[in-house]
Amino acid sequence: MRTNTTMPGLFTLSGLKDTTAKYRITLFSLTLCCYSVILLVNVALILTIVLDKKLHKPMYIFLCTLCLNSLYGTAAFHPKFLYDLLSNTQVISYSGCLLQVFVIYSYASTDFSILSVMAYDRYVAICRPLEYHAIMTQQRVALLVTFSRIVPMICQTLVVIMSFKLTLCGSHVEKLYCDNWSILLLSCYSTTPNNIVGYCVILFYSFHAVFVMLSYMQLIKFSLKYKDCKKKFLQTCVPHLFSLINLTVALLFDLMYARYGSRSMMQSVKNFLAIQFLIIPPLFNPIVYGLNLTQVRNSFLRLCKHKKQHLVG
Repeated sequence: MRTNTTMPGLFTLSGLKDTTAKYRITLFSLTLCCYSVILLVNVALILTIVLDKKLHKPMYIFLCTLCLNSLYGTAAFHPKFLYDLLSNTQVISYSGCLLQVFVIYSYASTDFSILSVMAYDRYVAICRPLEYHAIMTQQRVALLVTFSRIVPMICQTLVVIMSFKLTLCGSHVEKLYCDNWSILLLSCYSTTPNNIVGYCVILFYSFHAVFVMLSYMQLIKFSLKYKDCKKKFLQTCVPHLFSLINLTVALLFDLMYARYGSRSMMQSVKNFLAIQFLIIPPLFNPIVYGLNLTQVRNSFLRLCKHKKQHLVG
């Protein structure tokens, strides 16, 4: 048992320890460009949905919530990462580390919740179209949006509070950002209760992914019977399925590699796979949905045209 107990004021992040100054500048430029595009496309889609009353429908409201969550989650990583790329030392305060854990993983959990809600919405729209408006009322939509936001916050609050109570024997985090598993590894004593709660949260959100997959199995069966349903499925559900698969694979790697992975893997590969869920879903979700959903695309182009005419006038 370790006896050199400390409550660190600062954590050291070692994900960039092997990168050269030249590589960091390149990485900074790419990250800044990527984060700028993430902000641009998500804000553009949010404003399109908010400003066009024709898009004030359940599917678009859920999509807007997904984009807002992307802005929330990426704000916990990208600004700090950009700063670290230009800094000689990569450190984060103890409270800042716990806050980063909370925001990043509540973002990921919320994404699963929203994607589950969107799967339910598509199931009702395609399989029970005559009952759609009776089922997806404003009150139910508000309840689903609230559920998709509040439950992940409660889960991650519990996780972070339990981590906060740990006595730590170190301050070295071998990642680009703080994650809960890295904090548990620094504990001086047994973390069994933390592990149990952590696995319960993982299992809970794994059921979300299973629910979505089962919903899609039903949707595929139904869509094969009717031509109109097949078109609606391809237009609205394929981007959703792409988002879910990407998020699930990225998070599974992050969670499983941290616990059981080999240390022989190149640090740059580990870094990319660990931050993939903070780059690809926020970047591609609004682009894929915006291009694929005709009504969103037309509304965006109409708003741009109106803005251009207003500026010229």
